[in-house]
Amino acid sequence: MDHFPTNWGRPRNEAFDPYATYPIHQRPANKDTFAEGVQRTQQPIVTGTSVLAIMYKDGIMMAADNLASYGSLARFKDIQRLHPVGTSTVIGASGDMSDFQAIQSLLDEIVTDEFTHQDGHDLGPAEVHEYLSRVMYARRSKIDPLWNSILVGGFRDGKRFLGYVDLLGTTYSAPSIATGYGAYIAIPLLRAAVDGKQDTLSEADARSLLHECMRVLFYRDARSLDKYQLATVTASGVSISDQIQLDTQWGFAEGIRGYGAQTQ
Repeated sequence: MDHFPTNWGRPRNEAFDPYATYPIHQRPANKDTFAEGVQRTQQPIVTGTSVLAIMYKDGIMMAADNLASYGSLARFKDIQRLHPVGTSTVIGASGDMSDFQAIQSLLDEIVTDEFTHQDGHDLGPAEVHEYLSRVMYARRSKIDPLWNSILVGGFRDGKRFLGYVDLLGTTYSAPSIATGYGAYIAIPLLRAAVDGKQDTLSEADARSLLHECMRVLFYRDARSLDKYQLATVTASGVSISDQIQLDTQWGFAEGIRGYGAQTQ
């Protein structure tokens, strides 16, 4: 009987024998130099979906649901995807949640360093946005990206700031921004209500707008949840709400039969 599995029809690699299945005298002298090379993340695993953010007359407001999905499985339903940075900035992240945790650790470390200097200065939203853009571009250049799209919002020295940065290091600013599926579904609603009107939009109207957009996303986005959190940044500081429950109606689904016009 042939006791060596490599002779049973399995493809062989003469340069590398991970299971030590060759007889000792037949083993190749040289290993494959690249067989144990540095590995990179090929795709995100546990992910969060859309983050929405807008400017209003007193500051900025950001919303993100509390779901982290494992593929198509709604796995974790109490994840906070909004994170305060210092006293005047908040970030929200779509994409891989473990990479977001790594970014949180980086930012918390910088905030601590700035505090220990005791020189009267700390990082504002523009500085946080610039720092993240450099981090994301550096990781992309190493072919090891942090798999996130991040919104950075804040209020500093009487000025509002709202910016975007993604895993490629791409950045831009706008009065209304959304990531994930929200970039397709929510952006038209946000732009119609906010762009050009951010200096007159009240906090109550901004809150109502984001609530409606989160409801639309819950109807349409299979990776969303009906519970979300709202972050506001004003002259008085950063505030992140508790979970907010969406009120939804699904009665219309009873009348849907297949695609296109139906006769019943």
